[in-house]
Amino acid sequence: MDSSVAPIMIENGDHQHITTHPQKPSKKGGWNSAVFIIFVEVAERFAFYGLAGNLITYLTNVLHEPTATAAKNVSTWMGVSAIFPIFGAFIADSYLGRFKTILLASVTYFMGMVLLSLAVSVIPLEYRKAAFFTALYILAVGEGGHRPCVQTFAADQFDENNPQEREAKSSFFNWWYLGIVAAASTAILVDNVGWAAGFGVLAGALAVSLTMFLVGIKRYKKESPMGSPFSTVVQVLVAAVRKWRVSETRCGHGIYYGDEKGESYKVQKFDRTNQLRFIDKAMIIDDIDYSSKMRNTWRLCSLNQVEEVKLVVRLIPIWLGCLMFSAILVQLHTFYTKQGSTMIRSIGPNFQIPPASLQSLVGLMILVIVPVYDRIFVPLARKFTGCPSGITMLQRIGIGLFLSIINMGVAGLIEGKRIKTASEHGLMDSPKAIVPMSVWWLIPQYLISATSDVFTVVGLQELFYDQMPEAMRSMGAAAYISIIGVGSFLNSALISIVQAITAKNGDIWLGDNLNRAHLDRFYYLLAILSAVNFCVYLWIANGFVYKKVLEDHEIIKEENFDGNWNREMKMVNDV
Repeated sequence: MDSSVAPIMIENGDHQHITTHPQKPSKKGGWNSAVFIIFVEVAERFAFYGLAGNLITYLTNVLHEPTATAAKNVSTWMGVSAIFPIFGAFIADSYLGRFKTILLASVTYFMGMVLLSLAVSVIPLEYRKAAFFTALYILAVGEGGHRPCVQTFAADQFDENNPQEREAKSSFFNWWYLGIVAAASTAILVDNVGWAAGFGVLAGALAVSLTMFLVGIKRYKKESPMGSPFSTVVQVLVAAVRKWRVSETRCGHGIYYGDEKGESYKVQKFDRTNQLRFIDKAMIIDDIDYSSKMRNTWRLCSLNQVEEVKLVVRLIPIWLGCLMFSAILVQLHTFYTKQGSTMIRSIGPNFQIPPASLQSLVGLMILVIVPVYDRIFVPLARKFTGCPSGITMLQRIGIGLFLSIINMGVAGLIEGKRIKTASEHGLMDSPKAIVPMSVWWLIPQYLISATSDVFTVVGLQELFYDQMPEAMRSMGAAAYISIIGVGSFLNSALISIVQAITAKNGDIWLGDNLNRAHLDRFYYLLAILSAVNFCVYLWIANGFVYKKVLEDHEIIKEENFDGNWNREMKMVNDV
């Protein structure tokens, strides 16, 4: 419930209804404060993608790592960067709050980027590799505190109880992603100015964004940390296990609905759902609870606590169902770039497109797709579906997953064409030679990747924000980010498995010589795995139940019996 609305208890016989009295709206929040937070995220994404987009080139060309090793190192670093947000989210939700966590993480990230700039310039060559990787993982730590909090903190600036701001929040996720993509597309071009200068530019952008973030400090709506988000989950699961033999019609004295002292009125109140009924046992009042002088939180939990845990559990299969998507997403920063480096990249007589700069095609396409999606597709779809966002979040994710299958199929066909061209011109044993085939052949796979991103990535961002309990929204953002991380590890594992199997046959798919390798077969393998994954996702999504938040007039509390602790519950008699 919004802080500008004060709850009032109105008694009517045995029932107590919660109503509200509007207060003066706060001047904080909304787009006026969210825009300052967006600056921080844009700068951080500018730095991250400027590094990620050129990392494989630096590792292979400067540090002289084999292609497969460099690809695994990139995937591992991106994976760690996407796993650390789980710890950052825990710290934000439990101890520091989102604002302080963002501030601390931004300083850490800036320090890492400064060290990275020094590692590629003034640090002696014998220590350069160690310093470079140290800086990379300092950035991963900063990423861990930054990513799960910034988007959530920005979305928190919009009031969910205000219909206009609720609609603005849905649009916010589209424009937020647009800003990130614009920053990423620009950052990929940094290798044109040299490694030291390029990383120096990224560090400067972080310094400016941190200043902008502090300028808006008086405009932000800040939520205090609500304690460990895991304690509620564990309490509910423990209580459910302890009462596994109890049912509402046997040994039960009703359902515990909670009380205003134990559960803040600012927390959303949920309707009861029929899924995961075993967890419901945690809120059944048995003989021990009934006779106890104090409520044991490890034996009896409220309906709201139970439904919050159900929200978390329901998202786990969705999380698993999107891992293959992120494994495909990593190809954009690894093998796509290596493909492009072997092809004709000339524009005019004196200019060649840097291999990593091809990733900007994805950004440019997204810059077109997002406004069209938000301003044209959503209003049209809304007329047919009645859904405020045009299509549901799960439908949006599913479309992106399907496109990722097409993406790998197209990439395999184009790579097959590139290998055939190299063979026709006698270049199979000349890995550094330029294959007489234009780099523009890669445009289809980049454009399909962009369209897939707009659907799946933004859909996941919104789903894991919207469907998580309020106290765990930083964890929700971390969970979405960790999909990318675990997917990166999955990609590294697939590379290792493919190398091990194909090496036994003497026909290595992912060798340093791409002309002799069979990257096209690797792409086809990813397409097959993604198709299987997509079928599983459809089955999961078909059974998914979105949360239902009770309106104020639907919340009823009854005093069922006298006791020494505040028992506000509703007796349930199903028979």
